[in-house]
Amino acid sequence: MNRRRSWTALSLALATVAGTLTFVAPTAPALAHGGMTYPATRTYACYVDGLAGGNGGDLNPTNPACAEAVRIGGKTPLWNWFGNLLSDSAGRHEEVIPDGNLCGPGATFAAYRMPHPDWPTTTLESGAPITFRYNAWAAHPGTWTQYVTPQGWDPSQPLRWDDLEVFDEVTNPPINGSGPHGAEYTWNAVLPERTGRHVIYSVWERSDSPEAFYNCSDVVFTGGNEEPDTQAPTAPGTPSVTGATGSTIGLSWAASTDDRRVAGYDVYRAAAGGDQLVATATTNSATVTGLEPDSDYTFYVVARDAAGNRSPASPSVAASTNAQPTTGPCRVQYSVGSTWNGGFTGTVRITNTGTTAVNGWELSFSFGGGQTVSQGWSATWSQSGQVVTARSASWNGTIQPGGSVEAGFNATTASGNPAPSTFTLNGATCATA
Repeated sequence: MNRRRSWTALSLALATVAGTLTFVAPTAPALAHGGMTYPATRTYACYVDGLAGGNGGDLNPTNPACAEAVRIGGKTPLWNWFGNLLSDSAGRHEEVIPDGNLCGPGATFAAYRMPHPDWPTTTLESGAPITFRYNAWAAHPGTWTQYVTPQGWDPSQPLRWDDLEVFDEVTNPPINGSGPHGAEYTWNAVLPERTGRHVIYSVWERSDSPEAFYNCSDVVFTGGNEEPDTQAPTAPGTPSVTGATGSTIGLSWAASTDDRRVAGYDVYRAAAGGDQLVATATTNSATVTGLEPDSDYTFYVVARDAAGNRSPASPSVAASTNAQPTTGPCRVQYSVGSTWNGGFTGTVRITNTGTTAVNGWELSFSFGGGQTVSQGWSATWSQSGQVVTARSASWNGTIQPGGSVEAGFNATTASGNPAPSTFTLNGATCATA
């Protein structure tokens, strides 16, 4: 397992003395970056509990575990609930965090390591889809890895590294959610099969510094099965082609079955140099994007369940993109602004060169150098492999004839920064400026 930690600086207001009276200002965070809000971490859940029980702007947790943590370590970890980090772990999580200290690697958060039967919990459905929500107090690129305790784990014991199993990982999820305490990263995943009380442990490892953040979320799984899931789904049906453009091919297939639940499907392109994952889906259809015009491809599909069991591959299907891509009434100007070691800011300007308005737009393009979008603005940004998609916001979805809109993003670089060569707007290839 690989994880990382970081150190947060708090600005503690000092007492000022006036005559015989001493006034102490409340503790306030200076530098901190984020924490899981769903399912709620111990520090976030206790902060919310403290808000409910406090008055006059103070925090007064009434939950027994939260109250005990405050008695041991004070209220600073609650005011700074998003700062449970180590500044220099550099991916050496197991090396720098001893067993038992996982939920509070630094001294400030040490009280949140303790086992306690009353930590606030979030109820989750075993094996079900979930949308994780993670407060983006200060946004940074990086990778989030989610672990869960095994069936039979004893919550009365301190959490150890050997207690954790990886079930989800995401790199640079979009900031496209708004929570009660600010903007949030959100991403979708499928929960593992579990029953009863567990801990979901999340490690956010920044890619632009040696810093990492650590979150323990206490959860209760319902609807699960005590027996381990060892049965794989059945093979999906033979895919059929539902449509094609110069750069996309739509596929659908007969759904798989499973003794518990089919969690999703992976679409692969067969290739001489090694088959490639080109799309994922939670339903029995998908659109493969970023393809070359007038080209032949072969695809197949594999189903998976929440326990990670994978089905046999479906029969393959041959499909071709259009000989000539659809020429759309659009022009795209791509430019790179600021650059730094390992990253850059990009902008796309979309112009409607047609005679009718565009109402709602989706722009797609492919990176060729391993670039990864970490955050964006003026559109909803997503990325699958090297294919990037930007969808219009509610306020800029209409482009009048002759009009333009701009959207931008920050991205990390891996091996150079070549510009995309082809852009499609609502499936039609655009001219480039």
